[in-house]
Amino acid sequence: MSSADNLPASRNEVLEAHDLEGLAREAGFGELTRFTAALCDAPICLVSLVGDKMQQFVAKHGLDVSETPRESSFCAHAMLGSDLMVVPDATLDSRFAQNPLVTGDPFIRFYAGAPLLTDDGFPLGSLCVIDRVPRPGLTPLQQQGLRLMAAQVIGAMGHRRTTKMQRASEAVAKQALSETEQKFRILADTMPQMVWSTLPDGHHDYYNARWYEFTGVPEGSTDGEGWNGMFHPDDQDKAWERWRHSLRTGEPYEIEYRLRNAAGNYRWTLGRALPIRDADGSITRWFGTCTDIHEQKLLMEQREMISQELSHRIKNIFSVINGLIGLSTRTHPQLKGLADELRSRIMSLGKAHDFVRPHSARSRPAATHATLKGLLEQLLSAYQSEARRVLITGDDFRIDDRSATPLALSFHELATNAAKYGALSTLDGCVAVDVSQADDDVVVAWTESGGPQIKSAPAVEGFGSRLIALSMSSQLGGKISYDWKPEGLRAVAMIPKSSMSRPAP
Repeated sequence: MSSADNLPASRNEVLEAHDLEGLAREAGFGELTRFTAALCDAPICLVSLVGDKMQQFVAKHGLDVSETPRESSFCAHAMLGSDLMVVPDATLDSRFAQNPLVTGDPFIRFYAGAPLLTDDGFPLGSLCVIDRVPRPGLTPLQQQGLRLMAAQVIGAMGHRRTTKMQRASEAVAKQALSETEQKFRILADTMPQMVWSTLPDGHHDYYNARWYEFTGVPEGSTDGEGWNGMFHPDDQDKAWERWRHSLRTGEPYEIEYRLRNAAGNYRWTLGRALPIRDADGSITRWFGTCTDIHEQKLLMEQREMISQELSHRIKNIFSVINGLIGLSTRTHPQLKGLADELRSRIMSLGKAHDFVRPHSARSRPAATHATLKGLLEQLLSAYQSEARRVLITGDDFRIDDRSATPLALSFHELATNAAKYGALSTLDGCVAVDVSQADDDVVVAWTESGGPQIKSAPAVEGFGSRLIALSMSSQLGGKISYDWKPEGLRAVAMIPKSSMSRPAP
């Protein structure tokens, strides 16, 4: 205990003078704890005020509870120090090893807290960051940031004193604000990223040293709207449109553009900005960063180029195989029927590959996404006519390179059989394909009508049926059932949705 704890007023009375309920509603504290947690790379950040028996979290990030007993409080220790208290591993610290917050939820391992002291030295609590794994400590930059954010908390709390103390604290807060701004600029200048800020209307009034180092422009020359002249001419309109949208809606700003450096070269850059709001939700300032991503962008473009080249060569292999089959049939004309079927199956594989392969802007097909209905429309387009003999209805689902091949083989076989023996073998026949979802399965119902009347199911399972069964069960983990009705075949495929495409990143 310190001498401050022996003041005539109880701790609870001192804390009540700071209007804790109003403080808890302070919108800026939520932004502050999120920023501090990100700065220190910690999952939990708390503004903790320690009372006589309990510690109360007037602002928190990453923790659900609002208070804990004082006897288990780390902040009760941190607030008595003159600087940061850092606990690298609580399980190895005799003060905390048996603490219920260490042995139980939230399983504190690492703790770093900056004391929250009033002007007269009274310890109110701590601004702290917590991790569930041991850590050697904070970097110098993180330490400076934690102290700076603690000063921000104390400054805000000072505004909630009595009227007389409010006027006195306002003068102190103005001085602290100037010092805080200087500290912020020092902090920003040490960052490897370009940092900037604007007024609520978007007027740029601050850039850190890294911006001027990267761009080589005179200080102040890009204030206001001068920043857009630093962008590549082809990117300026897009950047303006995105920035105006953020100013109009308050939505975060994010865009990739080419920024001119001091040597006059354009480098790909990721620009981001977030608004800072007051207690009423009004934007008081925008803070943004520019990150050089030129090397990563070029690497991605190289990978895309290689992927497109490999895919193009695979497509050429399909063409070579078809050519070899055609050459073989000239030597062995008795195999022409079998060769035609094989060529047809290879062509269906080529269509499936072309549908999901990486494309350049020039080679990309009209369909912008690889979907089941898109693949079916492409596969079955050869059987369409003005009368639309194949009707595809229902839901749609994304597919990828793993599912495209077995799907293409299966529905190509169904269409081929329908053209030989079923509904598509007559002028009046048609096929209805309906796509739906049942629980975790994608259901594709293939219904033929208008073709020759069916007397019974085939007595012998052909190669095509075996190929469909292999594709559906072994490759997609699904199943297919057949109902040989007199008016036409009805086949229903049940395919796990997880087999259709990989989860989106």
